[in-house]
Amino acid sequence: MISNQILQNTIEGLKTITRVDICVMGTDGRALASTIQNAEAYRGSVMTFVESPAESMVLQGFQFFKVFDERQLEYVIMAKGDSDDVYMVGKIATFQIHNLLIAYKERYDKDNFIKNLLLDNLLLVDIYNRAKKLHISTDVRRCVFIVEVKGENENNAFETVKSLFAGKTKDFITEVDEKNIIVVKELKADESYQDMEKTAKIILDMLNTEVMAKVHVSYGTIVSEIKDVSRSYKEAKMALDVGRIFYSNRNVIAYSNLGIGRLIYQLPIPLCKMFIKEIFGGKSPDDFDEETLITINRFFDNNLNVSETSRQLYIHRNTLVYRLDKLQKMTGLDIRLFEDAITFKIALMVVKYMKYIEKTDY
Repeated sequence: MISNQILQNTIEGLKTITRVDICVMGTDGRALASTIQNAEAYRGSVMTFVESPAESMVLQGFQFFKVFDERQLEYVIMAKGDSDDVYMVGKIATFQIHNLLIAYKERYDKDNFIKNLLLDNLLLVDIYNRAKKLHISTDVRRCVFIVEVKGENENNAFETVKSLFAGKTKDFITEVDEKNIIVVKELKADESYQDMEKTAKIILDMLNTEVMAKVHVSYGTIVSEIKDVSRSYKEAKMALDVGRIFYSNRNVIAYSNLGIGRLIYQLPIPLCKMFIKEIFGGKSPDDFDEETLITINRFFDNNLNVSETSRQLYIHRNTLVYRLDKLQKMTGLDIRLFEDAITFKIALMVVKYMKYIEKTDY
């Protein structure tokens, strides 16, 4: 459970302080971490010690100690020397490794608990029982963030996000799939959605600086019970999808600010197809030429202002009017009129949604 590198760092630190050589060995006699040369040569002695009922022993000028995890033998500590001082160092090393086992096991259990909590894999009674056992508060305010990272350095993103929350032991950083990093953040009583937006932007800025990858951050609503954490996660996930489809220019998106995209995202595909057929007949926005699409998007960007749109497109006002008249003949919608403009805008968003669903289905 504990990485060999952590074990190596631990015994090297102990040797620096005590000047006693130490080796951590597995129950099969293999050296996992060592400051002793040729530690494998003592494998026979280790196996003899493993099979004995003793918890410590002196063999061939070495002190041997057993490290247990709930009565299960996990490691053997070997300290060079047979004096009382070496015995004390060996006991300290045993105590240190045992505490590391507890810490790593608790960390693993907490991570496993949070993953199952997010994915709704726990019964309500199990949520509260396990949270109590793991000393996780059940009635504090929390919010779930999802961090999506795409790029060559995406593997470094998880460690970067962990370092950002390193001093906040009540926050949880985990992964439930290979695509996204999940942050379950515990909030103070006075923290609001404005603070959530700031946190999301801090994550975004740090990853853009450290990882230099394409990053999107979404977050759900604030919940006050641990059982509702999964709901905040689902909301953040939905926000990420809606942002990907309709608001690709936003790097941070909140579930509470999805606009009309929230409604379209929940429409069944057959209903979407019926709506598009009703609006465009047998045509699709994909059939429009690039010039028409640019004109439509710029016209919407300028709040249906003909003069400003023609100025930005560097065309005469009459040319723009001609293009809009042409669009009206094709679709039966005059987007200079507010009601037709709304219908057309929604239709474009529905087409985007249908394309996204079609793409993700393959």
